[in-house]
Amino acid sequence: MHAQKEALEKIIEEVESFQLYDRNEFPLGRYLPEVYKKDADFAAKQLKKLESVETKNLSETEKISLELLQFTIQNRVDEYNFGLYLNPIQADQGFHLSLNYRIRPLRNYESAKNYLNVLNDMPRFAEEHFQILRMALEKKVSQPKVIFEGYESTYNQHITEKVVDNAFYGPFLDLPSSLTQVQKDSVLSAAKVAIEASVVPTFKKIKDFFESEYLPGTRNSFGISDTPGGDELYQNRVNYYTTTNTYTAEDVHQIGLKEVARIRSEMEEIIKSVRFKGSFADFLEFLRTDPQFYVTDGEELLKEARNIAKQIDAQLPAYFSTLPGKPYGVKKVPDALAPKYTGGRYSGSRSPTEPGYYLVNTYKLDSRPLYVLPSLTLHEAVPGHHLQGSLNQEMSDSIPQFRRNMYLSAFGEGWALYAEFLGNEMGMYKTPYEKFGKLTYEMWRAARLVVDTGIHAKGWTKQQVLDFMKDNTALSLHEINTETDRYIAWPGQALSYKMGELKIRELRTKAETELDPDFNIREFHEVILGQGTVTLPILERRVNKYISSKRN
Repeated sequence: MHAQKEALEKIIEEVESFQLYDRNEFPLGRYLPEVYKKDADFAAKQLKKLESVETKNLSETEKISLELLQFTIQNRVDEYNFGLYLNPIQADQGFHLSLNYRIRPLRNYESAKNYLNVLNDMPRFAEEHFQILRMALEKKVSQPKVIFEGYESTYNQHITEKVVDNAFYGPFLDLPSSLTQVQKDSVLSAAKVAIEASVVPTFKKIKDFFESEYLPGTRNSFGISDTPGGDELYQNRVNYYTTTNTYTAEDVHQIGLKEVARIRSEMEEIIKSVRFKGSFADFLEFLRTDPQFYVTDGEELLKEARNIAKQIDAQLPAYFSTLPGKPYGVKKVPDALAPKYTGGRYSGSRSPTEPGYYLVNTYKLDSRPLYVLPSLTLHEAVPGHHLQGSLNQEMSDSIPQFRRNMYLSAFGEGWALYAEFLGNEMGMYKTPYEKFGKLTYEMWRAARLVVDTGIHAKGWTKQQVLDFMKDNTALSLHEINTETDRYIAWPGQALSYKMGELKIRELRTKAETELDPDFNIREFHEVILGQGTVTLPILERRVNKYISSKRN
């Protein structure tokens, strides 16, 4: 009994302590092909070890840890074998865009020195990614050319003439008071050199690489099925992002069409209830253009988001027996990231001394309708990403470290969509338009099932995707274009949201039906969240076990 537990703990320790490189030597990480191969070889070796661990005498938590470890390290092998590491850029993300997340306030002298090391590591960081992207071109598996319209803004913004105008210099404008004057002078001097000698030259090289070498060589096709081995790769991504081996691309496509039809029917009922004169398309155009649904000042949008967040906070004890200790704030999406983001984002922190942040996008306010703000807040803040993610990180005494840092989007995004659904019971949708806004978000995620599989398994063109999204969702045309580029560049990921939500709602319906009148919403949520991030099959087993034990 103890031998199997010790064997599992040893493998977990090996996985958690495995280092591909010296993090002090390479502050921004390593990205050469041999580094990815080393990681895949290590993962394959650990999979062999896990196969020999017997589960009979393990606890539920230990069995879940074993299954999750197998799932995650199998994906490390798959990502290498399928060459997924060859595309470190997407329409709204990328190796150079990830550098923007390093722009944070400096807390002390040590963090200032670490940040300087990051800035000075940028030239090497970029060169390693150039090698990877060249390999993608050679193997004809690059990202499609179509997603890169307007991409020059992602690097041009950091090519500045003046040091103080560079976004990466921003943290040095407000140095902590704990620094001595000598330290401040030293840091500012080093910062000027870093911006002039490392940051700006790196982004100039990125510009030259993209415009003269990479973009001209990218593929003209859209779907991943058009690349060598693309059909097998897409099925692998469907399996990974749904965390199951249950669905084919056609299965997901049909589920999406069914959900789109159901949600469309509910939307039509709301249109009737407000006595709108016109077609469905006319109503969507009304929502996209009527000034009553928009603000003209970003701060006003932030205030409204904070107000909604506090209203939800007051509801949480009625629905959850365990709440996170970490607080969260509400602030705008950084300017450098805003053009590529739809809606908002949640930015968590693994530090026990830092809050999480619900990021509200104030870019292009004419595409940020107020009627979707309740759904967005429920999804990104509470009881969505902040609540779930913080609880996961705070399970320090009961699950291994790798599970506290784990994120599976079928569970995480599925939960966040379920949180939008929960807003109905909380009374957060106070007007027909906010209820319609909730349905537009649900429709958006249902449409993803249709268009993602359409692109990558059924040969859809970009125009087919744009038309389907325009006809069925209330997203602005700007958002539809941004989202479509994301689906093209990131096969399968968009499936995770709706497929995860459907499973959680299915399990709740089952629990309510079989346990009524003994169903308890706080107990149910404890079962869903009580083991942190898990796969959908694990989640289903936990709920079935809960129902069985409750009935007995």
